[in-house]
Amino acid sequence: MIKKILVAALATSLSLAGAAAAFAQDAGKVGVVVKIGGIPWFNAMEAGIKERGQKLGIDAFMVGPTSADPALQVRAIEDLIAQGVKVIGVVPNDAKVLEPVLTKAKEKGIIVITHESPSQKGADWDFELASSTGFGEAHGKLLAEKMGGKGEYAVFVGSLTVPLHNAWADAAIAYIKKNHPDMTLVGERYGVAEDVDKSRSTALDLISAHPDLKGFLAFGSQGPIGAGRAVEERRKVGEIFVFGPFSPGQGQKLVKSDAISGGFMWNPKQAGEVFVTLADKLMKGEEVKDGDEIEGLGKVKPDFENRNIIVDQLVPINKDTVADLAAMGL
Repeated sequence: MIKKILVAALATSLSLAGAAAAFAQDAGKVGVVVKIGGIPWFNAMEAGIKERGQKLGIDAFMVGPTSADPALQVRAIEDLIAQGVKVIGVVPNDAKVLEPVLTKAKEKGIIVITHESPSQKGADWDFELASSTGFGEAHGKLLAEKMGGKGEYAVFVGSLTVPLHNAWADAAIAYIKKNHPDMTLVGERYGVAEDVDKSRSTALDLISAHPDLKGFLAFGSQGPIGAGRAVEERRKVGEIFVFGPFSPGQGQKLVKSDAISGGFMWNPKQAGEVFVTLADKLMKGEEVKDGDEIEGLGKVKPDFENRNIIVDQLVPINKDTVADLAAMGL
């Protein structure tokens, strides 16, 4: 009798597993192409993609190129189109370069969702966990307070072709110009903040070339890390201040030593979850409506003309918060 019960239980278990696998296959694949693989920010995003996919019974996965090269993203998206995925998610390195391949995906009936690229052409929807103006101004205000409203500062972005990073930079610079006229921007901006080594070397060069440099605003998760290391190397901690978004786990030692003064972020793991949540909703044929409550985004007010869903969920990174954020795997 016990043997029969065990056999029946095993058969039921296998049947349920088979049904779950069949459901995941029927639901369609969701592939998310990020800027670059192997860095903490996108490792956290991948965890969110996988966990949400498992919860919803969707085959969701991340593709991380070996460098922040738009051509590698195009190749990855072409590969996903060839695989016949139902949804392609992208965190673009170059919004313009991706337009043709995203349009191609849509023409083949593939749903396209982007992040960190508001009003992306070729996308069904773009979602943001922080408004560009609010995010940029918040960082500009922090830097100005730390610098006492005076001195030279430099701005890093992930690249000169990432619209969102440059929108943050525009907002921060505009805020500083309006409210702190005694602060001077060095150069224009430097497209190095997705590469820790380039951020470090550029910061070292700027510190050498500008003895009165007092601050860095670095928009791109590797920018504050590289600039913070440069400040430590030149023994300028307490004299040069670094602010920007970064992975708390990667930057917590620099925060504790004051080489990085702080910044704001949103939760990249949460962004990964939202990719899959939106994919699930759209694959089911559901429309995004004004006032919808979407897990990970809250109540939304979509911009239907530009296909943007933007909310403000800023998380401060400083000495009081960095350890707890790092302990969350961020």
